[in-house]
Amino acid sequence: MPRKAVTAATIGTALEWFDFTLYGAVSATILPKLFFPAMEPTAGLLASLATFGVGLAARPLGAITCGYLGDKLGRRNLMLATVTLMGLASVLMGLLPTYAQAGIWAPILLVLLRIIQGFALGGESTGAQLMALEHASPDRRGRYSGLLGLCSPMSQILANGVLMGLAATLSSEQFESFGWRIPFVMSFVLVVVAVFIRLKVDETPAFIALKKAPEKQEKSPLKSAVGSHYKTILRLMFFFCSPAALFYLIVIFSLSYLTKHLGFSQSTGFMSLMVANMCAIFGALAGGYLSDRWGRKKALAFGSCMTLLILFVYFPILNTLNVAAIMAIMGLFLGFTQFQSGIQPVAFAEAFPTQVRYSGSALAYTGANLIIGGPMPMIAVWLMSQSHNSPWPLVTLCAVINLISLAMILIGPETRGINLNTVSAPDSEATAAPAIFSNNTLGRP
Repeated sequence: MPRKAVTAATIGTALEWFDFTLYGAVSATILPKLFFPAMEPTAGLLASLATFGVGLAARPLGAITCGYLGDKLGRRNLMLATVTLMGLASVLMGLLPTYAQAGIWAPILLVLLRIIQGFALGGESTGAQLMALEHASPDRRGRYSGLLGLCSPMSQILANGVLMGLAATLSSEQFESFGWRIPFVMSFVLVVVAVFIRLKVDETPAFIALKKAPEKQEKSPLKSAVGSHYKTILRLMFFFCSPAALFYLIVIFSLSYLTKHLGFSQSTGFMSLMVANMCAIFGALAGGYLSDRWGRKKALAFGSCMTLLILFVYFPILNTLNVAAIMAIMGLFLGFTQFQSGIQPVAFAEAFPTQVRYSGSALAYTGANLIIGGPMPMIAVWLMSQSHNSPWPLVTLCAVINLISLAMILIGPETRGINLNTVSAPDSEATAAPAIFSNNTLGRP
């Protein structure tokens, strides 16, 4: 059952990230012309990119809603719902009429489906993590966490690879007419596979234990999470602000920096990003594995220190214009960023009791992305414009965020090996982790 759970979680989450990333790619290329032709080109591009931002903005709503329902109804039921919702929205997006066919209804429906996508991903991200980790044995949770951490970079590689393949085999007219729709419509097949696999996964032992203790169930998991576990939520949110910010800095802003500021071709930029995402896959797996060996706290601190060191040489190496060096530093930077993201699922899951685990984890995760992750590319562009294209104000900001993240790691308890099936008393702020590891802050046996 643990293998089934992690397989179901990984495939489902990868599918949702694939659809989410796919939209990001076409929003900057195809969609402005098809859905916003009445605007002049720059305004149309901004409008199309704004629809991508709408999806990011909808993620917290999905996390809050699904977090509440997941703590009340179970992890498995919510995972079936979120993957189905994302798949249906993607298929419908591939079938949407254009502005020329439906007028103003075309962009309206596009925005509506994008909100549904963001809502589904907000609920999926945390729920899939809990479904896998609450099934896992304590000594393998980190490895499973690393598998969940590779979903995002793998999906970016697949999404960009599919679009590049279609663009290479179809004429520009064919790609604009129907080629871009193919990956969205084919999501239906992946949804069927994901739902079939998830139907074979039982509800998690932790949630079953909670249902057997009705006197310990929260009437409002969300209210309890915010009221009694707000310190843990804030600590985890501020920790994850750094990986979230650096991720978007690398995969979005760096591409613009390479092509617009340094003069590289888009193909070179995309290839560098492809190499970085490949390194990120290995980084996520390594982070999860080492967190089982070293403990969550020590592994996270190592990854945080490495991103801080790389941050100070990142832009100087980009400015050398050496393609091999650029690919190497982008790979290292995203690799160690995803090293921390590979530990994040298990670190968050082990920080909360069962009855508020979904709500608390979702609030911390989406909070970090909402506060600094999503806005980071825009912040980076503004800082560069204000500093006459000098990267050092941006480096300083990221270094401060990284140091705050490292501080949150160091003041937190070690949680490796705790019993996730333990149900605490309602409205109890303390979790099992600090008590068990009160003298084991670095995860030593």
